[in-house]
Amino acid sequence: MTTKVLLTGATGFVGRHVLNELIERGMVAYPVVREGNEERFSARAGIGRVLSTSALFAESDSWWAEALADIDIVVHLAWYAEPGKYLTSPINLDCLAGTLAMAKGAAAAGVKRFVGIGTCFEYELTGRPLTTDTPLKPSTPYAGAKAAAFLALSQWLPQNGVEFAWCRLFYLYGEGEDERRFVPYLRNSLASGRKADLTQGLQVRDFLDIREAARMIVDVSVSTAQGAVNICSGVPITIREFAERIADEYGRRDLLNFGGRAENLVDPPHVVGVK
Repeated sequence: MTTKVLLTGATGFVGRHVLNELIERGMVAYPVVREGNEERFSARAGIGRVLSTSALFAESDSWWAEALADIDIVVHLAWYAEPGKYLTSPINLDCLAGTLAMAKGAAAAGVKRFVGIGTCFEYELTGRPLTTDTPLKPSTPYAGAKAAAFLALSQWLPQNGVEFAWCRLFYLYGEGEDERRFVPYLRNSLASGRKADLTQGLQVRDFLDIREAARMIVDVSVSTAQGAVNICSGVPITIREFAERIADEYGRRDLLNFGGRAENLVDPPHVVGVK
């Protein structure tokens, strides 16, 4: 029998790649979209029914229980993520409440498996490699809401017969990324021959191509693994080195203006995961 997967956030940076991966693997995807966007998916192969809502995080658990009838797996990617605002936005609390309602609906509908999306910033960032056993110590409303969802659902869903996995994302980049983020800014500058203002770039990061991240998320979704999983490369690299690699694709290291941007004093110096 074909696996039916309900997917939230299917139009987002991560979601569109996860949707592609699900369909390539022969599963039937049931995207949840904002009202008015139904036609984006209705004619596409591999799509079951398209669910629409005016406010995903305001829907009740009874709405979700009806929407999730006959669904095998929920992959919940939607969350407020506007660059420059999402870390401290009060909307994170709405996302948390809406996620808990969705989970209650999933249990009521008899969904077998629920996969949520977290962040590396749930962890205590001490400079050491981050494993799933690293203590949690979120320092922003965004990371705090994600950690709260993980802690609540990792206890409640299994007790109610639903397998639960939580994919913590590190530094993803690639096709479909918001133009305001680091890599698109850098590529656009290099492609147009403009100087790219950067910090000194000494921070160490764990970058991962979005296509590989999508494959890892779907691997987790169709597995029986439960609990937290790091979606990371496990490879440390400084932002400076990463920028130079990209600049080499254009043959324009001369456009990298290290020190041209003020350092972010609250930016953690070392964030690298362990697979």
